[in-house]
Amino acid sequence: MKSILYGALLFALVACNATDPANTTAGTEAEGTTATATDTSASTTAAATDTNSTAPAAPAQQEKPMSEYQDQVAVIKTTAGEIQIRFFPDVAPNHVKNFIDLANQGFYNGTKFHRVIPGFMIQGGDPNTKSGDPYTWGTGGSPNRLRAEFNNVKHKRGIVSMARSTDPNSASSQFFIMVADYPSLDNQYSVFGQVLSGMEVVDKIVSAKTERERPVEPTAIESITFRAATDAEKGPAPQA
Repeated sequence: MKSILYGALLFALVACNATDPANTTAGTEAEGTTATATDTSASTTAAATDTNSTAPAAPAQQEKPMSEYQDQVAVIKTTAGEIQIRFFPDVAPNHVKNFIDLANQGFYNGTKFHRVIPGFMIQGGDPNTKSGDPYTWGTGGSPNRLRAEFNNVKHKRGIVSMARSTDPNSASSQFFIMVADYPSLDNQYSVFGQVLSGMEVVDKIVSAKTERERPVEPTAIESITFRAATDAEKGPAPQA
């Protein structure tokens, strides 16, 4: 079943290069989706097909109060450098909780940024990228399925949002980081964070040599740890 996104795709925010609106084929773990990403200057499209891939079961966890997810900063160590992001539990509490819980389980360790589009975004978080066939990259996820938490935060450069299928309630583990403003994604995908430092690393990742938007030498996530946010890093999600 084919699918497209608004520039972010299920576990594969599969979108074509904004300068080349031709369709691209990739996989999604669950339902196929179809959508387009468009702003005032360019359009992107992508296609996806159903697969039968399955994600490893997550270990049972005791439910934590949301207070434990407040004012945290993720320190993402990659093979290209370090990226730090803050979270927006005020507008996307379940997406923040999902990311932090998965990271604390080591779920993201060894995963790669499997899709990069200059002038748009970088995407990662697929467990298939740890050792699977590259043709399966973008089709994997965690056992979790999140209800949409669309909000008023704009998809601007540095924003972190969740990939999904056309089903609004299908986000799982894959996420994307914007390298440019993309208004057509606003209120279509659940924004849950923002890069505090390391955009130069994101720019390095998005500039890598690719074949069909897949990096020839993809950047991997080595570890994700957390620290308390400073007073300057705290605060509600931006509204403009």
